[in-house]
Formats: sequence, C-alpha cells, structure tokens
Amino acid sequence: MSSHPKYGRVFSTFFRNSLVREMSFRGNFIITVLTRAFWFAAQLALFGIIYGHIRHINDWSQWEYFAFMATGMLINAIVETFFMPNCANFSELIRTGNLDFALLKPIDTQFLVSFEKVNVAMLNQLLLAGGLLGYSLYRLNVESPGQYHVGLPQVALYVALLACGVMFFYSLMIALASTSIWFGRNQGLYDFWFYITVFARYPRSIYGGSGDGWTPGDVLQVAFTYVIPILLVVTIPARVLLQKPFAGEPGLLFQLTLYAGAGAVMSLFVSRWIFQWSLRMYRSASS
Repeated sequence: MSSHPKYGRVFSTFFRNSLVREMSFRGNFIITVLTRAFWFAAQLALFGIIYGHIRHINDWSQWEYFAFMATGMLINAIVETFFMPNCANFSELIRTGNLDFALLKPIDTQFLVSFEKVNVAMLNQLLLAGGLLGYSLYRLNVESPGQYHVGLPQVALYVALLACGVMFFYSLMIALASTSIWFGRNQGLYDFWFYITVFARYPRSIYGGSGDGWTPGDVLQVAFTYVIPILLVVTIPARVLLQKPFAGEPGLLFQLTLYAGAGAVMSLFVSRWIFQWSLRMYRSASS
C-alpha cells in the first residue's frame, strides 16, 4: 500500500463528516440557510431600488452590476464554505493543544487545517449566486442582443479567474490565521476579513477620482490594485465574462487579468511559506 495519503478521499471524508454534523442540528442548518437567503434578497432589493432612480453606477448598468455582484457572491461562498471555518478555528487548535495531533498525522498539515470542516449551509449561497449570474446574462442578452454573447473561452477564463480570486482570499486568510501562533488567539480574524474584503464588493472603477489631483479614492484604487489586489478579485472576472473593457483604457483589462493571475499564484506561495515558517516557531502544548 502507498504511504502517501489520498487527498481526494480524505476531503470526501471531511465533507461527509461535516454533512452529518450539520444534519444533527437541522434547526441551525435551516436558520443559516434562511438567513443567507434573506441577505441575498436584501442585496438585490437594495440595488434594485438604487437602479430604480439611476441608469448606471459609474459605467455599470443594472444587470451588469448584478452579474458583478453574483461573481463576488460566488467567490465569497466558496471561501466561506471551505476555508473560513477552518482558518477561524486555527487559533483554537493552538490554544487547546490539538494542533499537536494535526502535526503528528501523516498528511500535509496545511491541507488538514484548511479543509477539516465544511460549512455545508453556505452551499445554498453558491446556488443563489449562480442563479443570479445566469439570469443577469439572460437579461443582458434580451436587452442588448448579441452584445453579451458568452462563448466557451470567456467561460473558461472566467472560471480560472474565479479560482484565482478564491486562491487570493484563502492565501490572505491562512496568512492571518498563522499569526495565532504568536498571539495565541486571533478572534479579530473575522473583523479584519470583513474590513479588507468590503472593498471588493464594489467595482474598481468607482474608486477613481475626477482626475483633478490625487483623491482618497485614487489612493485606495492604486493600493488595492497593485499592492494588495483586492479590487481585482471580483472586477476582473466580471469584466472578462461581460467582455467589458475599462472605459478609455482598452488594454488595461488584459494587463490586469495577467496581474490578477500572477498575484494569486504568488500569494499562494507566500502564504504557504508564512504557514510553514509559523509552524517552525510553534512550541507544542507538551513543551
């Protein structure tokens, strides 16, 4: 028998255990699903009201913006389903000493602490976001026939960019979680996650200034595009799918697409290095 663990089988076991755990508390599962559905409906209602008074937000029409919103929801749903529960629990593993048991198992420690728990209730958000994306594309093609034709290359690149967005957010989370080795507890992870990702909920173009000197919006746009590329995570895949170049800068979309992909891969390697370096600084509960 091979000494190497079968990661697919291990993950399927994690998923099955999480499903059994959720079904043991069906009331909580139903409440979570309903709460997320209410939040989803509230977002649609809010921007439906806004677009009832204006035709565009910056250069985004109503159904273009809903496609953008669905893209962000898809990325966040994947992150919150598979990674958020585990990264938030990492400090508890350290505090209780259970990280010692994870280190002793014959499997990659980062894989183990990243996938052990699955928030099954959040899969509902994936279905809602996917439905919104499909309906938005349908409405765009009804209102502007032929302008938003989505072919296989756009879909393939869109899915790849979604994966890049998930990779970037996961890298940020696991790097933040690794600080628990020094701080003991990192209960501010959820708060920081909200504060930093709130910028990705809106298109990159809305942060630009009027062109008369630098504004706070310009600073945010540059910082969260080229330093910490939060603004590329949702904006780039949405623009690629809609074939929507940046106004006045037709080549910028291609450049930022390459930058987003390279940044996601680099962030994954950097976060891996941070995690392993943090483990080398870890002192077990028995030491």
